Amino acid sequence: MDSLEKRIEELSALIQRYQKSYYNGEGEISDAEFDALWDELKGLDPENEILHKVGADSINFAKAKHVMPMGSQEKAANPEEFLAWASKHAYPEYLVELKLDGASLELQYEKGRLVRAVTRGDGSLGDVITANALKMQGVRPELFLEDGSPVDFTGGIRGEVIMTHQVHDSLFADKANCRNAANGLMKRKDGAGSEHLTLITYDVWATEGNQPYDDEEGKLVWLKKCGFNIVPLKICRGAEEVIAFRAHIMEVRKSFDYDIDGLVIKERRVDHEDASRDRPDRQIAFKFSLEEAVTTVRKVEWNEAGATYTPVAVFDPVDLNGTTVQRASLVNPNTIEALGVKIGSRVVVVKRGEIIPKIESVIQAAGNDASEVPLKLPEKCSACASTLINEGTRLYCPNKSCSKRILHRLLKWVSVVDIRDLGETLIRSLFKDGLLKSVTDIYSLTEDKLTPYFLNSESIKDEKVSKGAKKVALSIQNHRKVSLAKFIAGFDIEGIGETVVEKLIDGGFNTLEKLFASSSEQIEAVYGFAEVMAKTLVEGLAENKSEMENLVKSGIIDLQEGEKTGNLANLSFCFTGELTSMKRADAQNLVKEAGGSVKSSVVKGLSYLVTNDTTSGSSKNKKAATLGIPVITEKEFLALLGRS
Repeated sequence: MDSLEKRIEELSALIQRYQKSYYNGEGEISDAEFDALWDELKGLDPENEILHKVGADSINFAKAKHVMPMGSQEKAANPEEFLAWASKHAYPEYLVELKLDGASLELQYEKGRLVRAVTRGDGSLGDVITANALKMQGVRPELFLEDGSPVDFTGGIRGEVIMTHQVHDSLFADKANCRNAANGLMKRKDGAGSEHLTLITYDVWATEGNQPYDDEEGKLVWLKKCGFNIVPLKICRGAEEVIAFRAHIMEVRKSFDYDIDGLVIKERRVDHEDASRDRPDRQIAFKFSLEEAVTTVRKVEWNEAGATYTPVAVFDPVDLNGTTVQRASLVNPNTIEALGVKIGSRVVVVKRGEIIPKIESVIQAAGNDASEVPLKLPEKCSACASTLINEGTRLYCPNKSCSKRILHRLLKWVSVVDIRDLGETLIRSLFKDGLLKSVTDIYSLTEDKLTPYFLNSESIKDEKVSKGAKKVALSIQNHRKVSLAKFIAGFDIEGIGETVVEKLIDGGFNTLEKLFASSSEQIEAVYGFAEVMAKTLVEGLAENKSEMENLVKSGIIDLQEGEKTGNLANLSFCFTGELTSMKRADAQNLVKEAGGSVKSSVVKGLSYLVTNDTTSGSSKNKKAATLGIPVITEKEFLALLGRS
């Protein structure tokens, strides 16, 4: 609880700091980074008072109250979050406006004459910058309709002060971005530079008489009639259409002369009561992210790993969160069909904190786009020419004797069992020469058999001893003791790694005999398994049963099975950051040898997160704090092992 409270205090301080710099035109971090801090605090402490404040302006100007509350909006960072909101707000139609990335400003009028311009401030009270606002493009000192007749309006008009890219590039390129530059100029005491800013409006509220509109669309129509610049509007008939429109805007937003950072979604009906809340519920900001982009698929390559052929899309390079990306896995034929990916398709690529990018959706072209070409799946195995089988979830070579499958299994076994001295180049040479045809053959490699791969014929004739051959032979013999999880994972059954087998062991399938006797239905009942994976495992065990049993019965492999025992039995660990006394892989092996399990991420139920930087703001540390998971150092981890 101490670490949780400490993190809440840290987040509160950071948010207040960045709000202050934002509203004074010197934003220190991106919107996406600020949103991440905000969302984390909201998850840890939903009632925190910081979440119900907007910020604070400078002390350089007089203050005034707003006509309309200028609070923050609820946010959706991705389609899933938006759909969750839309499921609770099923409107007949959604009015979608561009979310301008500028500085909010409220113009206050009395009888059609501008009396003051007020910045956003803390959401209810802001700086009066009327003199500066009157210099801006798009600000009307008096209100007249298109025919020249005066408008008797008393109330507030809200908009966003923006700086165009052209102005920024030609006059203010020293500023980090258009928003920071606009914020700084509009709050200069002398008003210098405000003439380079533009106001784009989107909201209005009359404090006297009737409202000059019937609905949200009517607001924009009225504002335009009064001569204001207005935000573009799109009317969508359903949530999926909103998502498609967002993808389209992501694709074309670079062509706009001003910055936008998402969409604002509203209902047609004007709900002033909801809009008056510090965080309205009936509208939402559907944000863009630094971790998603739109690009074009140029080709699809097929990665061949063992028996499986995996499609990988190659597309025009895009920047995702500071990394240039141009490849993403399409997983299997079913994914290609579900997405509708073709050569030439415009696609949304996402990262969202993941290391490996993926294609989330395809932007459907209007009509039949001749530039899009359907994908052609491989039909023959490149190694043995067998006809490939397409099961939808997997495209693979069915030939058990396929050389590519056998070689991949050998490489997989050595990797999983961690025989580090037996390198890939040596394995490939031994396989090519026929000395390695199965896992069993690995343990028949002697120093004599290996020597020709380290010494030339002349050295062998002189009876020289190869230290390399001796080292590899010894390393192989030192890896006869193998856990059940490594044993099964080492046989390269599609999708079955150590972590997967650990789930089976935890589910009671803790011996090789129990695994052989299990049915697909029994495996499917284990948490984390589904029909396809269960079927693949049972078939893989049957295919390799003979060699597996021979390895164990002959004593070649000392199989560690049964109930878990050891200092770390039934405990789970996740590691992050660098260790000082050993490699992370070695630490993970120590956990498994001591009866514990290793997780690749921080999840509910994790026993410990191990890191030498327990106070860092890494995503794993943050999540551990959220879930109340103990964070320990490498020294404390070793103490649990009894190795302090």
